[in-house]
Amino acid sequence: MTSIYAHRGLHLSERENTVKAFLEAKALGVDGVELDVRRSRDGALVIHHDAGIEAVGDICDLDVRSLPPYVATLAEALNACEGIRVNVEIKNIPGDPGHDPTPGFAHQVIDEIIELGWRERVIISSFDLATCEAVRQKDASIDIGWLLDWRKDTAPTVAMVADRGLNAIHPFFQRLDPEILANAHHHGIAVNVWTVNGAPDMEQMLEWGVDTLITDDPALAISLRAARS
Repeated sequence: MTSIYAHRGLHLSERENTVKAFLEAKALGVDGVELDVRRSRDGALVIHHDAGIEAVGDICDLDVRSLPPYVATLAEALNACEGIRVNVEIKNIPGDPGHDPTPGFAHQVIDEIIELGWRERVIISSFDLATCEAVRQKDASIDIGWLLDWRKDTAPTVAMVADRGLNAIHPFFQRLDPEILANAHHHGIAVNVWTVNGAPDMEQMLEWGVDTLITDDPALAISLRAARS
């Protein structure tokens, strides 16, 4: 059965990617949430989508104590998500402020996830393939998915992730078709699509049998999935 993940917690919450948003998503009955992790100047792992915070500055240039109160640490976010699974997206895109070209950032995320007891309950994703490979280098037992840019041709990525020992691809849903999905499953690769918000698109993804549907409207996705059972 397709899992339903809330994109950045409950997107309609006052602020996405916050403890409040994760708790509200969990209350809806989601199977998991997707969140974004970055690193502050003093090395704290914090949850925020953008590299910078308006009128505050770039996260990589700020100590954790200087961040707004709504910016949670990874530990606080995982604690809020107790009982469900979490897709931890490592925001480490070349050219972004704070980009780490070494495996250090990825390894730190994995170290903290293991320390917090979440190894079996997360999937790590990143747009940066090198970051995905750094995660695998650190701990091959953790599920890892390559997050694909919406412009990227999905078909060739199946062999690429299989060759690297990764577990999943995370394509934009409009870049998927049943043949790519079948090929991925043939190679043991999960397909977790983002960000699916319209009912017809959700119905199509559910019919095809994607592994995970990431959405801004988890309540709708949950109701559509229930109607099919």
